[in-house]
Amino acid sequence: MTSQNKLTISKIARAFVDAVMGRQSEFTTGSIRKAVFMLSIPMILEMMMESIFAIVDIAYVSQVSVNAVATIGLTESVITLVYAIAIGLSMAATAVVARRIGEQDVQGARRAAVQAILLGILVAISIGIIGLLFAKEILGLMGGEPDLIEEGYGYTQLLIGGNITIVLLFLINAIFRGAGDASVAMWTLVLSNGLNIILDPIFIFGWGPVPEFGVTGAAIATNIGRGTAVIFQMGILFFGWSRIKLGIGDLVIRLKVMINLINVSLGGIAQFLIGTSSWVFLMRIMSEFGSEVLAGYTIAIRVMMFTFMPAWGMSNAAATLVGQNLGAKKPDRAERSVWITGKYNAIFMLSVSLVYLIFAPQIISLFSQQLEVVENGALCLQVVAAGYLFYAYGMVISQAFNGAGDTSTPTKINFIAFWLFQLPFAYLASMTFDLGALGVFLAITLAEVLLSVIAIIWFRKGYWKKVQV
Repeated sequence: MTSQNKLTISKIARAFVDAVMGRQSEFTTGSIRKAVFMLSIPMILEMMMESIFAIVDIAYVSQVSVNAVATIGLTESVITLVYAIAIGLSMAATAVVARRIGEQDVQGARRAAVQAILLGILVAISIGIIGLLFAKEILGLMGGEPDLIEEGYGYTQLLIGGNITIVLLFLINAIFRGAGDASVAMWTLVLSNGLNIILDPIFIFGWGPVPEFGVTGAAIATNIGRGTAVIFQMGILFFGWSRIKLGIGDLVIRLKVMINLINVSLGGIAQFLIGTSSWVFLMRIMSEFGSEVLAGYTIAIRVMMFTFMPAWGMSNAAATLVGQNLGAKKPDRAERSVWITGKYNAIFMLSVSLVYLIFAPQIISLFSQQLEVVENGALCLQVVAAGYLFYAYGMVISQAFNGAGDTSTPTKINFIAFWLFQLPFAYLASMTFDLGALGVFLAITLAEVLLSVIAIIWFRKGYWKKVQV
């Protein structure tokens, strides 16, 4: 190895350590490529921790029963509605905090952070009461069979009932990202998911004095892991090293700031409700083909999250760069940041799609040996991976709109791609034309391709540069 190559590797290693430790927080000047790198690395690692947990979680639960895996699939289809609200509020928090930081208004960023947290707590408590009281009815509504409901309702009850940990984890990490403190958000998820991975087998299978809870144990472990991480986040906000530092005097309701956040978040909430509700309906269609097909689909989605999460990490970097650079009155730099991030994301997603296309059966068989589960899971993985190149640009540009505070444009795009195209196509292809599960898989891929094409066209028009938040 030449001295020049050693020097290059050394520079990359130093930059990696700096990114993970959060040693750069100024992203409105200097190299855009370095800014993308410094934000993307901790965000990718953050999302990879989430996806690793998803894989480990399903690996443990798959040892319990097919019904246990299917329960997770049905419950998470419903809990994605909670994610939609959490992510919608998070998009507003990131956009407003990033804009205030770009304007050098740290006090304004603090005020936005507090109001976002108060809103999140109110929403989470309301949803939690529904989950605690109506877990069995929720699973039944999703098409769960009686034996599945009896085995899995405890999981649903605890996961939805304890959704405040989900909402606050998403929301506070979004505040950190908007401030440019991506490494803080990363370490929060390292703690959360690290605890989840350790606690999962203890509560699922029963170790030592802990009794065996089965699939319900997965929800117990998840709530403990996320709850601990939320306490850690609060500690950082009040006593830690983030650019957003709160004091007791900040804990007051500011209606003007809260209303602004609600206005920005409504588009984000609607955007993700459209997207996630379409997944709920797709899961409902899949339930018609039996627990084995549903389990294969659930495993494939969990595996794909392993690659979607890092890609979303890069997309989140684009949102922060857009918000801060618009706040600094640098719209052209904001746009260049998006295209550079999209290029890197495309390279990553294309590489992964090749692995999934070639090794899908082997990957799914790591989680289940049942032939029908493996066949349907592999088919899902291959069909959806065929569109990864389009997804790469679509998710980056969608997050760029959100980072600018233009949450209404992705909402319109999602409505067209998911409700007007995906759902009708999935039903007709799977039921009317008897393609079965394949019809649903094709609907997912084609809808994401359509979304990406529309997003690119609208992004080039540049209206997002003029949005005020």
